[in-house]
Amino acid sequence: MKAQQVTILTNVQVSERYWHMTVDTSEIAEKVHPGQFFNILCEQSVYPFLRRPLSVYRIDDEANTLEFLYLVKGLGTTKMTEFKAGEKIDIFGPLGVGFDLKEEYESILLLARGVGVATLAALAFEAAQKGKKVHAILSARSENDLLAADFLEGLGVSVYKVTDESGTSDVEKVEALIGNIMGAQAIDALYTCGSKRLSRLMQRLAIKHQLPGEIALEEHMGCAMGVCFACVCDIREGDDVKSVRVCHEGPVFPLEKVVLA
Repeated sequence: MKAQQVTILTNVQVSERYWHMTVDTSEIAEKVHPGQFFNILCEQSVYPFLRRPLSVYRIDDEANTLEFLYLVKGLGTTKMTEFKAGEKIDIFGPLGVGFDLKEEYESILLLARGVGVATLAALAFEAAQKGKKVHAILSARSENDLLAADFLEGLGVSVYKVTDESGTSDVEKVEALIGNIMGAQAIDALYTCGSKRLSRLMQRLAIKHQLPGEIALEEHMGCAMGVCFACVCDIREGDDVKSVRVCHEGPVFPLEKVVLA
């Protein structure tokens, strides 16, 4: 991993709150895996000082491109909307531990809330390329925020949309939906990102059905290299609970180990 200059190919607004950026990665020699992230310099001046960590939305090794789907939330991501095609930006990575998509998994279930789909979409893309059956539940505030649905459907993913505005996104209804999916199709592994309440549901279902699972955690980061300890979370190791760094030991962890307060 190292900081390097890459060329922006596109940077466009895709909904009221979200933008989609594609960069050329022909100069990046290191293999990038779903679940990993890059720390992106938002401005050449000293403010905002900290980079912004963005998970990889799509990895296209044939085209030598990486795509990022990001929520415009603060000064850093607002500055990122000013990036233009053809410009160079400074990115640091790939960072962190990615997903473990085992060869024996034939069918997987993904549950993403909001921008959490940015992390899970790269996993869905890899799984589809390997001929695995993918079910993806996308949860959002509104229909306008149901990002990546068309992209995933184009991969052959079975997509299920739930929103706050339609009254379909509460935990009980999502659990019933998962029950219907698992009743019709054997599921080999669970993956989730983007919501503590939905992640607790997935954790409970993984234990109940004795299924392996993984969670990608989202935390505010300072250095993104494991030095500052700004992104600490708790995981269970046997009878003990210990603190680990999301940027270094994660951001992907075994679902059953994470303490979801």
